[in-house]
Amino acid sequence: MTIPVSDMGNLPAALTTFVGRRQDIADLRRHLSASRLITLTGAGGVGKTRLALEVAAASATDFADGVWLVDLAPVRDPSLTVNALAAALGVPDLGTKPVVEQLAVFLARRSPLVVLDNCEHLVDACAELVHTLLSACPRLRVVATSRRTLGIYGEHVFAVPPLPLDDSVELLRDRTTAVRPDFTVADANRAQVLRLCAALDGLPLAIELAAARLRTLTVGEAVNRLENRFALLATGSRAARPQQRTLRALVDWSHELCTPAERLLWNRLSVFAGDFGLDAAEAVCSGDGIHQDEVLDLLDQLVAQSVVLPTEREGLPRYRLLVTIRQYGRERLVEAGEEQRTLHRHQAFYLALAERIADGWYGPGQRESLARLRAEHADLRTVLDLDCDPQATLALASALRFHWCEGGFLGEGRRWLEQALAAAPEPTPARARGLWVAAWVAVLQCDHAAAHKWLDEAAKLGERVGDQVVRAHVVSLRGTLALFGGRLTEAVSLLEEAVSAHMETGEETGVVYALILMATAQSHLGDPRTTETCRRALALAERHDDRLVRTHAQWTVGYDAWVRGDLRVASAMIRAALENEQGFNDRLRVALMLEEFAWVTAADGGHQQAALLLGTARTLWRDTDTDISTFGPHMVDQHARCEEGIVRVLGKAAYGAALDEGGRHGCPEEAITYALRTVPPSAPASYEAAVTEAAIAGGGRHDCPAEAIACSLSAVPPAVAPPVAGPLTPREREVAALVADGMSNRQIAGALKRSPRTVEGHIENIMAKLGFTSRARIASWWTAHQVPTS
Repeated sequence: MTIPVSDMGNLPAALTTFVGRRQDIADLRRHLSASRLITLTGAGGVGKTRLALEVAAASATDFADGVWLVDLAPVRDPSLTVNALAAALGVPDLGTKPVVEQLAVFLARRSPLVVLDNCEHLVDACAELVHTLLSACPRLRVVATSRRTLGIYGEHVFAVPPLPLDDSVELLRDRTTAVRPDFTVADANRAQVLRLCAALDGLPLAIELAAARLRTLTVGEAVNRLENRFALLATGSRAARPQQRTLRALVDWSHELCTPAERLLWNRLSVFAGDFGLDAAEAVCSGDGIHQDEVLDLLDQLVAQSVVLPTEREGLPRYRLLVTIRQYGRERLVEAGEEQRTLHRHQAFYLALAERIADGWYGPGQRESLARLRAEHADLRTVLDLDCDPQATLALASALRFHWCEGGFLGEGRRWLEQALAAAPEPTPARARGLWVAAWVAVLQCDHAAAHKWLDEAAKLGERVGDQVVRAHVVSLRGTLALFGGRLTEAVSLLEEAVSAHMETGEETGVVYALILMATAQSHLGDPRTTETCRRALALAERHDDRLVRTHAQWTVGYDAWVRGDLRVASAMIRAALENEQGFNDRLRVALMLEEFAWVTAADGGHQQAALLLGTARTLWRDTDTDISTFGPHMVDQHARCEEGIVRVLGKAAYGAALDEGGRHGCPEEAITYALRTVPPSAPASYEAAVTEAAIAGGGRHDCPAEAIACSLSAVPPAVAPPVAGPLTPREREVAALVADGMSNRQIAGALKRSPRTVEGHIENIMAKLGFTSRARIASWWTAHQVPTS
């Protein structure tokens, strides 16, 4: 399950300077050293979030396990509060146990600082969560921001005051010079500036909104217009506190001064629960008064007015609205009678996005797709929670299958799928797809009973609606269940049927995964067909340039090589798989690969290194509150035999010390780097071994661990005379050279100014002429023989 996470935190970079509050920061840091929970309270717009982030950033070096921001503003369901924290910390929601229990296990040995931002609408859920985690995790510290206190024992409440007048003036000057560089506070305008800042009650948000207006207004004009607005507002609610009336007046005034198109966009943007990208804004907010081509310019105008804030998430440029601004825009959207129409566009956009990612999943770009879905998670939840079109909701829950299963949201995905299936009981193709997706989630959760139940219904319904894709997935998942249940002969039979079924539907990637699982079962059975099954899987994975599929295939080929006693190939395979895994941050998959790496390393006499690897794997298993038994009893047996062999050589004490040493590397990226450094690569023993190791390195890419072997083939005596260019055309020789340079099809197409499909055709011709089954063989052959391109 993939949730990228740094090992030191996720605080966003500040886009503006922080003005004032130096004493507040010093006081809060002092309180933080003595109190494990500090809640910053205060009116909306007073600067609670910014102050909390400044305190967290200033305290970063005090927390060995980083500082972490959890934005709760987009969360509407109190039960998902804990999920938001888990996602921020990079703890996958496996759904096998309550997420709060997984978090408690994860945090029990760590000392992070967590910032829970915008708790007021979830105050009871936040109070329960914080109390549970502080009780279970002795080194955890929490800073919360909320308009209401959490009200739990040990809470230190810090009421964030408005800015003093001098700081208000400095903030106004700083923000105004950003939009009007010649602005100064001098004798000529000082009185008016003081009057304006006094009227704004020291609220940073109000000051920033006012500063945006000084781009075109003088301070005196702004004061007069604002005081008129205050006079109008004073005739309204007398129950509102003065600061609330001040902020409402500023927001109202800002809205009034926008152009009609800017107001329309502001209102429509309020349907986004979290931050959003430009494409989302264009799709959801255009039409009926706003042309799609106008959205970017209008966004820029709203950014200049501090209504919309630019931000970044998952490395993607994004925009967001502050809670106060969003709530105001939503009120206006409802008043205009546009809410339902805009929500419909919002739903349509996210369904199309999810289906586009699902349909184009196999191939390059998987990390980017997962990052995009994580960035859109808040709005995906909003759409899934709409009570309008049950079939569309079920289609969305199914289309998000890779988000649930590869992105680390199994528990949440299962809840949405169960809810959607219950709301849409009609025997439709959407239900048939939803059933097999729900079964896939259940398989990964080791809930075999639920998986079998859903697969039985999916099989019948798939047959009824004539959906052969559903049938293929049903058979493949039944084979997976047999494999994980230790029924290996049954697994091979079912997976052979799945391979044929996926081939009939044209789903080659389904074929690859079925082959990978089948090879695993065959290997345990000692089936002589295992190696050929592995080669087929790897060849298909290479054809699709799919990192995850290639990683699975390399892992499986490595396992087969280990079973056959070919330890050099096995080690090179796993190293290549680990290299390919970098960037996905999947704790379970990395743990499984490290287990196999340890078995191979121990079999090759590296018992100390194997013990270190098992220690790293143990931490990853523990952080996900699972173990290797998830993957079947045969894996448990292999682990036990490896462990017994290590203890026999090292002794229990040395083995325990090595486990502890290796266990210090708990982040998946760090674990991979540590493993590759702990077990150095082996040199190839022969030409054939070198070619094999180069083939498993991922297409001859120079940044893969086995690439050095491919590059040094000239030092290995070839078993046969080097072939000449032979049947290859000049263009095919050119393409082969670029493959050897580690280029993808897309990169080769760019270099040669040809379409990716044309390049794919050249590569297929090369493999057919030379009798190869993968790009890696082309790279190895070219590197070894250096056929001239002209």
